[in-house]
Amino acid sequence: MPVLIKYLITAAVVVAISEIAKRSDKIGALIAALPMVTLLAMTWMFFELKGEAQTEKIANHAWYTFWYVIPTMPMFLLMPWMLRRGIHYGWTLLAACVLTALCFILTTWVMKRFGVELM
Repeated sequence: MPVLIKYLITAAVVVAISEIAKRSDKIGALIAALPMVTLLAMTWMFFELKGEAQTEKIANHAWYTFWYVIPTMPMFLLMPWMLRRGIHYGWTLLAACVLTALCFILTTWVMKRFGVELM
């Protein structure tokens, strides 16, 4: 599949979500929470890879995406808490990124003890 088509479809999904979110916080958040980017990435892999490599790459992508989503969850609690207290979006975004990085490191460390290698 030509890379330009992938860019256009993926960009259209992101723009559509942001436009919907402007009209409805709840519907925009619901759509954004759906794993659309992951599903698109796996779909692109499905069409571009063949055989065992296709199956293994898509399976690995889904597996690691599950574990990588977990450390992002606290960010979605921190951001509204900070913004509602009047903290500038830039500082809020920075704090959310730092928290996510720390949570990712912690998740990687904990999961390694259970035999799941994330890095």
